[in-house]
Amino acid sequence: MAKPYSPSHIGAVASNFTEMRLAGAVKERMVELLCQEIERLVPDMEQATLAQDEERKTLDDPHRTRLNYNRTRELMIDQLSAVESVGSAAVQAGIEHIERHLAALLKHAEAAAEKDRVATIKPRHLEIAIQGMGLEDDGEPGAVPEVVQTEDFVVSQGGGVLTESSLLSLARTHAKMPVTREAVEELLETYYMVIEQLESDIRKHAQLGGNPVQFIESIGRMKTLMSLGWMRAMLTKAAETARERGYKRIDIEQIVHIDPFE
Repeated sequence: MAKPYSPSHIGAVASNFTEMRLAGAVKERMVELLCQEIERLVPDMEQATLAQDEERKTLDDPHRTRLNYNRTRELMIDQLSAVESVGSAAVQAGIEHIERHLAALLKHAEAAAEKDRVATIKPRHLEIAIQGMGLEDDGEPGAVPEVVQTEDFVVSQGGGVLTESSLLSLARTHAKMPVTREAVEELLETYYMVIEQLESDIRKHAQLGGNPVQFIESIGRMKTLMSLGWMRAMLTKAAETARERGYKRIDIEQIVHIDPFE
């Protein structure tokens, strides 16, 4: 029988998700609950793995294709200078980081392709993404590329750069409380959705014979988006809802129940 998690380790991991302390009995109960969740999870993953490949002998993640673990580990080892090896946790963190980096590249490239009104990401779209993220190599010998946070997304040229880190800062300034990563991701996705809708409205109202009042209103809303006024309003509303419910941080639950077009 495999050993369960230790209460102290669960407490350390839990500190990533809450600022509150956990009583010893709570940590012990958490161990039981998480082990029960593994008992529920693994048989489902096993069935899904075999459904994809009946001959497979190793449990897989049937719902997601991940970067190769061993190849990523080898590439990370090649970059070491002060330590001798790479632990499993470091490899997992590395994979998650690189996948977020890939997602950011694709997000920018996809936006460039959509602007061209094509359904295929082409080299020129990727180059636009590279430039937008500041990843271009100037070709100078010994040049050190600027380190770019992979979770940062350029969504506003008029109002600057909107990133997960800047959203966290906005939440502290305007909402006066922390915000979870899931809530930040939902905010960014909603932001893109609202921008796309407004762009569509502006194109429609700008056509000959369109209502000039509606056109001016759409332009005004776009200016608010570009100046991050919309984001500040969303964070403020989410914070008010969280406080009313006794929460100490903004979670995705507060974001999804706000009408982004109000």
